[in-house]
Amino acid sequence: MNRKTLVLPVVAGLITPVLAACGSSDGAGDGGAPIVVGVASQIEATKAAPAPLDPAQAYDVDAWNMLRGTLQTLMRLPRTGTAPVPEAAESCGFVDTQNEQYRCTLRKGLKFSNGHALTAQDVKFSIDRMLRINNTSGPVSLLDDIDKVETLSGTEVVFHLKKPDATFPQKLATPAAAIVDPEVYPKDHLYTGFDLMGSGPYTLKAEHSGGRITQAVFTKNPDYKGGITVRNDKVEMRFFDDSELMEKALGKGDIDVMNRGLSPDQIKGLQNARDKHLTLQEMPGQEIRYLAFNTKDSKVSNKAVRQAIAQIVDRSQLVRDVYSYTGDPLYSIVPTGLTGHTNSFFNKYGDPSVAAARKTLQQANITTPVKFTLAFTTNHYGSSTAKEIRTLQKQLNDSGLFDVAIKGVDSWQQYRADSRAGKFSAYGMGWFADIPDADNYIAPFIGKGNFLNTPYRNAKIESQLIPATRQETDRNAAAAGFKQAQDILAEDVPMLPLWQGKTYVAARDDVTGVEWALNSSSALQIWELGRGVAD
Repeated sequence: MNRKTLVLPVVAGLITPVLAACGSSDGAGDGGAPIVVGVASQIEATKAAPAPLDPAQAYDVDAWNMLRGTLQTLMRLPRTGTAPVPEAAESCGFVDTQNEQYRCTLRKGLKFSNGHALTAQDVKFSIDRMLRINNTSGPVSLLDDIDKVETLSGTEVVFHLKKPDATFPQKLATPAAAIVDPEVYPKDHLYTGFDLMGSGPYTLKAEHSGGRITQAVFTKNPDYKGGITVRNDKVEMRFFDDSELMEKALGKGDIDVMNRGLSPDQIKGLQNARDKHLTLQEMPGQEIRYLAFNTKDSKVSNKAVRQAIAQIVDRSQLVRDVYSYTGDPLYSIVPTGLTGHTNSFFNKYGDPSVAAARKTLQQANITTPVKFTLAFTTNHYGSSTAKEIRTLQKQLNDSGLFDVAIKGVDSWQQYRADSRAGKFSAYGMGWFADIPDADNYIAPFIGKGNFLNTPYRNAKIESQLIPATRQETDRNAAAAGFKQAQDILAEDVPMLPLWQGKTYVAARDDVTGVEWALNSSSALQIWELGRGVAD
């Protein structure tokens, strides 16, 4: 495959393959070389977050990629598309007209990799455990609509919901609903360390040093029973401090695949690469970047301050000067390509205007310049993050209306803990969808116990719009409610959307299945990767 860039078209926000893989699709079987995947971020255990691979705590894209390979869920997202398909389950579906009771029948013969049988009782244990531990940094909010879990037999389980939720099948496809062994995982506290014991397509051996994973080896699980076809025998995941080191490793052949953390310059270089042994594929992406505000912090608590920031920020400059058009300006917390998206922030604020921002602050009797610190994480979203934050700082300070300092935090876990504790006035964040639905870009950030732990509340979104949209099995019918919610968020600005990223996967040209490597939530599907014969 000598073509350096393959662009996959967007159809209703889905990834649609247009080119078959080169070589064999059988993968590295019969003792072939493992597929080596590079990751330009760190998975670490800290005092604040001691269990980075426990489903009750894990809530970032890299940890979830590891969980998806080793722990089963009842449902999963398919190669392409947004409708979940059975995984550990043989079948699942709502058994009432209100979308409040969801029943699954498990596949026969399921077992954990330690030999223990996997039953409906283990599913109940896993969900009850997630809700009981209620880790505020974890994904428990995805399951907080569950009232109770009932087992009808060893293979039948029923979820009784507190209120209708048409997105529930998609939530069961996330690692928040991963099935764990009750004989291994404590029922009321986290399972610390870097071990994973599951029933997924792989077993895992993680090497670690200084509280960080340095390498993870996924070996094909011979006892796996599920809906996934595994196209390799072994995958190694290696962790790098930055994307430059990772790219060098790809060029030397030390790794085979990389997809996250690529800088714009690296993407350009790979697009123009003369090395015929490298390929780069561009795919539609649903990753977003945004600023979050602590709405109780005195520096930004006045809505007018946040609105003025929204009137000054120049997204087009960010996309052009920082990201070299590897993303698109985003004017809503819901990205383009999803049902219900609307450009609420552009509709309200229009093009960047210092004059409009000055008028907003004057009308609210805000003394200028407004001083606050903008925080960011230095090693989680790629090497361009620091440049992005500095550009935002300059845009705001050049207006004369703000005096913004910046603060970088090296540890992602510490950054998450500090942001949730309200230690930052404003801070940069990114979001990869848990599920490919507009609900997942609004609901996780609203209400008590939200993902950011922000104090912002809006009764209409929480008690009217979100419940109403979750009653709609036809997601097109939910669009009006989502648009109303986006307009409210544009008015209140608890978050400020910045840009929406495209997704890139770089690989050696003897790796097959790269076009299937990411699903509709941009989650890595390592089981699709194989080793073929380069063209």
